[in-house]
Amino acid sequence: MFSKILIANRGEIAVRIMRTCREMDIKTVAVYSDADKNSLHVRLADEAYNIGGNEATQSYLDAGKILDVAAKSGAEALHPGYGFLAENPDFAEKCENRGVVFIGPPAACMHKVKPKNVARQLMRRINVPVVPGFDETLVNGTMARFSRVQDVVENVGYPVIIKPAGGGGGIGMTVARNSDDLRRAVESVEERGRKFFGIPSFYVEKLLTDIKHIEFQIIADKYGNIVHLGDRECSIQRRFQKLLEEAPCDSLSPYIRMKMAVAAMDIAMALQYVNAMTVEFFYFPETQDFYFNEVNTRLQVEHCVTELSTGIDIVREQIRVAAGEHLSFTQDDVKIQAHAIECRITAEDAARGFLPSPGKITSLTLPHGLGIRIDEGIEEGSELPIYYDPLLLKLLTWGKTRNEAIARMSRALGEMKIEGVKTIIPLHQLILQEEAFKAGYHTTNFLEKQNIVQKLREKLKKN
Repeated sequence: MFSKILIANRGEIAVRIMRTCREMDIKTVAVYSDADKNSLHVRLADEAYNIGGNEATQSYLDAGKILDVAAKSGAEALHPGYGFLAENPDFAEKCENRGVVFIGPPAACMHKVKPKNVARQLMRRINVPVVPGFDETLVNGTMARFSRVQDVVENVGYPVIIKPAGGGGGIGMTVARNSDDLRRAVESVEERGRKFFGIPSFYVEKLLTDIKHIEFQIIADKYGNIVHLGDRECSIQRRFQKLLEEAPCDSLSPYIRMKMAVAAMDIAMALQYVNAMTVEFFYFPETQDFYFNEVNTRLQVEHCVTELSTGIDIVREQIRVAAGEHLSFTQDDVKIQAHAIECRITAEDAARGFLPSPGKITSLTLPHGLGIRIDEGIEEGSELPIYYDPLLLKLLTWGKTRNEAIARMSRALGEMKIEGVKTIIPLHQLILQEEAFKAGYHTTNFLEKQNIVQKLREKLKKN
């Protein structure tokens, strides 16, 4: 087992990984930008090193600086968390070449599904249904190239989603509903792909509506043992980024759940996968059809709901697998023991178009009690920089039933107080009150169909 691990990330995910490392008696090394010098993850690490300027390209996306810290600190392994370099196969290769164990899949696995459109091509070969779209990456920048984009989109048919080829987590994805939208969408996706993933290319998919977003958590070791940890539902979204997740999905039939699980396991076997992976599907409740969306070759933000529903520490298993150990459980050992819900608490003003709300946390009150977990990246006095994702913490609850988990979440949100910045706590409270959500009828366009943001504005006016 490793004695020291470098965590190449920031915020709540860095803190969450550190906590498991501490339980495993593993020393941790943090890296931080100038903007994060007083952050919680820096304070909690055993060692911390500054790696540069505020922008991610100057710090958290600079592979050379991060690997220099690994060498200087003597860290044998590196956990990338999610985002930044977590799904960058070139970075995984650099770790391998420098003798640092990358806690994730081998670079060869990543290359099979990177860029993201390559995963679509693989799914077609193994007969997993994919969302209608175009399987090749595209680039803009010249009239001839943009003309090619126009031809592709017209063949797919409006409306479409322009997706960053190097992306994940919904970041940068932009809808084009007609030809007037297309250039703006393409320029936006290229810019965000370059900024967040270092890859400006993109691909095109048909925009699907009234769907559920379902995903399966996979974990595999180096000895061919592949296990799935059940499903999660992530249908509550804004701008294709998840806001609320739960495990398991309450509306899947046993038959559809089995079919999705088999497809996810087939994908893992086709990739000869090692470590943690998520396979995402789009599901039409009315027809019970489902389509492959993407493979995430990393830990997901929402991995925690699976941990609570199964009792399995996914980060611990990631570390064990990377150290060459066998999985500590078999498929027969995986039992769904509870229903879990996660609300992502971000520093955003939902009533004003989810405008980021950087600033200082002047007061922080967190809920407590049975059935509550908090994965936080802040503390009272924390300064929130404008340069990164606005996620502050993840509030999770679980219960014997979905209704119990919802009731517990409502109580916990009511007790949570974060002052100094705007947060989306009031938005989550409204979501939980909606009958469509309580009944499990919500789909990825839930916020729009239920006019949640407008209801929030009206509520704030009254107050």
